[in-house]
Amino acid sequence: MVRSRSIIATPPGATIKEQLNDRGMSQKEFAVRMDMSEKHISKLINGEVQLTPEVAVRLEVVLGAPAKFWNSLEAIYREKLIKAEAENAVDKDEEIAKKLPYNEMAKYEWVPETRVLKEKVLNLRKFFEVVELSLLENIQITRIACRRLAITEKSDLALLAWAQEARIEARDIETALINVKGLVNIIPKIRLMTVMKAKDFCPKLKSMLAECGIALVFLPHLQGSFLQGASFMDGKKIVVGLTARGKDADKFWFSLFHELAHIVLGHISQLNGTSEDDEKAANSWASDTLIPNKEFDEFVDHKSFSVLSIREFAKKQGIAPGIVVGRLQNEGCIKHNMLNELKNHYKVVV
Repeated sequence: MVRSRSIIATPPGATIKEQLNDRGMSQKEFAVRMDMSEKHISKLINGEVQLTPEVAVRLEVVLGAPAKFWNSLEAIYREKLIKAEAENAVDKDEEIAKKLPYNEMAKYEWVPETRVLKEKVLNLRKFFEVVELSLLENIQITRIACRRLAITEKSDLALLAWAQEARIEARDIETALINVKGLVNIIPKIRLMTVMKAKDFCPKLKSMLAECGIALVFLPHLQGSFLQGASFMDGKKIVVGLTARGKDADKFWFSLFHELAHIVLGHISQLNGTSEDDEKAANSWASDTLIPNKEFDEFVDHKSFSVLSIREFAKKQGIAPGIVVGRLQNEGCIKHNMLNELKNHYKVVV
């Protein structure tokens, strides 16, 4: 028996059991009379196997009720079972839909606007390309490497929504075959872009990454996602998504290099997604690639963090001064409210 909010699906086996009880007949004897295994009869009574037309004919002979009666019971049960399971799925999906940032997604035209919860569920199923939103719990669907600042149930769902939109938009980006060695070779060129303006480096960056099999997507930030960027496999390409709010250049570049680290270090091919150690490794790779640790430590040892010294060090490294400031702030060398005038702010058009 399967129950939902408004439906009870009772298998034909319940009627068979009543007939046996009325006759004082055991399932073992009934199995012999039906010329079927006791195991199959048990499953039939519990609704675990379908009551076929052949079995209906046997039931007519053994229990007396016509075959069409048993066939009708089976048909009614199967119909109610589907409706009950669908209703239960909708109820569960409605709870998930309430936790997703639907209104914000609608504002960005990722999903149609609506205030009707059932319509939201249907729209979200289509958006995520799943028959039930509960399937988003499946690790095969949620395999994402990402950089974010906090983890909560709502932020997890917001991340999935953001990543799905990145996946959808990446389908329109043509890429070559995935070439990780090629990516490693162009890292120095990408690093030099940190001194360029966003309008100049964005198209070049997208083109260079596409030649390595990587589709770069810029998306607006979803509130509550705490998301900086994400990367994952989609078919024969790698998708790298970055949040595109007016953000400091140092955060933008660190987020990009963090996601590229996941690719270079082989994290995105892992079946179970990334671990905390993977995230730490990606952070370390990004930091060392943007500013080599040895040279950064030597700079810090001088304890001279004036505007002039930072500009000179950044010029020597071939990177934007704001990246040096961000590293100094994150490692506690200076306070987070210091030297922010050296940071550029990007407004990336999505």
